[in-house]
Amino acid sequence: MKIILFIILIFSVSASFAQNTTVRIALVKYNGGGDWYSDPSALPNLVEYCNNHLNTGIYSEPSTVEVGSQEIFNYPFVHLTGHGNVIFSDREARNLRLYLEGGGFLHIDDNYGLDKFIRREMKKVFPGKDFIELPPSHEIFHQKYDFPKGLPKIHEHDNKPPQAFGIFIDGRMVCLYTYESDLGDGWEDPEVHKDPEEIRLKALKMGANIIMYVFDQ
Repeated sequence: MKIILFIILIFSVSASFAQNTTVRIALVKYNGGGDWYSDPSALPNLVEYCNNHLNTGIYSEPSTVEVGSQEIFNYPFVHLTGHGNVIFSDREARNLRLYLEGGGFLHIDDNYGLDKFIRREMKKVFPGKDFIELPPSHEIFHQKYDFPKGLPKIHEHDNKPPQAFGIFIDGRMVCLYTYESDLGDGWEDPEVHKDPEEIRLKALKMGANIIMYVFDQ
């Protein structure tokens, strides 16, 4: 029953989104010691950018939601980031799986050092699924803004190319994992990382593409 109700919610939220009616997105709080709260100005700035440039109606202050909370079913889009360890209990993994199977979307953005932990924990969520690398031709890179080379590089970490990975259910991408890009740092207030405006705009435009993709599915 919960999944059915959530599917109804997602359809109604998508319709409201298209009509510029306020919807909410959330930052995921997790256990394990990692700094889930990093980049505090990132999501609010992305929301402001989307509302100004995509004519969306996202509530200006993103919520915080725990992985195992029933409240996660209130949000069509949730964002997870950090640098360190992530641990999902069995109950949390099941809750996240139900959320994603029911129509929700998870964006994971590696803020550096998250990779080995999030890959391990997402295997608890979907034991039979692997992250699939997205080619530059994937539609998420060609929404309002065009990224012909795929995911943009925002911050340098280990001199690796940026990569985007997805988890799919029946052809629908339910989780996007952005690695070696650090979009969230680019969404932060300008004075935090002192990035050139060109770099910040790349990050915000890619974030806007993600939001458009999620609500157009």
